Amino acid sequence: MFTPGVKNHQTLLDTLPYQLSPTDPWVTTLSNAAAHLAYYLEDVNWCGFYLWDGEKLILGPFQGLPACTQIALGRGVCGTALQQKATLRVDRVHDFPGHIACDGASQSELVIPLIQNGQVIGVLDIDSPTPARFTQEDQDVCEKAVAIILDNLPTQVYNL
Repeated sequence: MFTPGVKNHQTLLDTLPYQLSPTDPWVTTLSNAAAHLAYYLEDVNWCGFYLWDGEKLILGPFQGLPACTQIALGRGVCGTALQQKATLRVDRVHDFPGHIACDGASQSELVIPLIQNGQVIGVLDIDSPTPARFTQEDQDVCEKAVAIILDNLPTQVYNL
């Protein structure tokens, strides 16, 4: 049996597909995905999505305190991950050039680009109040979760 807030990566991955459906609107899929990830990941204070509108990242479904509503390409961890089309795991966000401090309690961050049909459509952003919180295992699990989420998203998610 799992306990909420206690690391249980296999249960996270095994149960995520049951929360998602490719017939649901994208906002429903991303809302359930954010809630599911926030529930199963320990020591996380923010978990959600920023979506690319063609000019900037805009706030999408999330779990946590209110957040920045727009992020420029190449700015902060999210904008940099989008620009590089690469996962970024940052142990100490306040040392990251151009870090955007939406929640001052955040100390470390994991950002994974969402790439659908060869296009980056946004990012999954996960923050923790603990420095160096995210491990390679966390990154691998969250990248697998992103693949499951993308398999359940309708195409043209970014028509915002």
